Amino acid sequence: MQTIVRPSQPWVEIAATQTWWEVTGTYAVEGLRHILFGADHLLFVLGLLLIVGNRWMLVKTITAFTVAHSITLAIATLGYAQVPALPLNAVIALSILFLGPEIVRVRRGETSFTIRHPWVVAFAFGLLHGFGFATALTSAGLPRQDLPLALLSFNVGVELGQLAFVALVLAIERSFRVLEVRWPRWVEALPGYLVGTLGAFWTIQRVALLIGAWR
Repeated sequence: MQTIVRPSQPWVEIAATQTWWEVTGTYAVEGLRHILFGADHLLFVLGLLLIVGNRWMLVKTITAFTVAHSITLAIATLGYAQVPALPLNAVIALSILFLGPEIVRVRRGETSFTIRHPWVVAFAFGLLHGFGFATALTSAGLPRQDLPLALLSFNVGVELGQLAFVALVLAIERSFRVLEVRWPRWVEALPGYLVGTLGAFWTIQRVALLIGAWR
């Protein structure tokens, strides 16, 4: 049996076995929890939403991100490849920082490879984010006899959380348009600068931790 112990519940009730639906529920909730409390992953998704200009391209971009992180999540969880946590976290932060200038270019009416083909960038960085999801999954503990089910359930939880976040952002954007809310220019630019600023802060912080670990 495998279970998850948290500070809020520092005890374990040991049962004889776990049914398949108990495994499904446990790891789906864990995946949902990880994505909803994973500020770096959600900020990357927000950056993609701020770059993409139409709904069809948004579908392609989110799908590419999903496929990419699902691939590396499976590869890492099944033990075929591993990435050290410190450099991985630094590169994930760098992926967020990378989107900051692209968001500014969109607002200025400029273009770039990322703006024209956001799904390519989403897929490339999604591969890295998948290793981050795998770190969370393996640290939670994995049932050897139900490993494929746990992996699938965790990924489903991640996708549900990601889709809920995208739906929330689009709903807020839609409500502002329907209500014809007019924001000052600096408020409209705030989300893009938020992505870039936090990306820069996390990059510096995580690179400093990486350098410190090498000493």
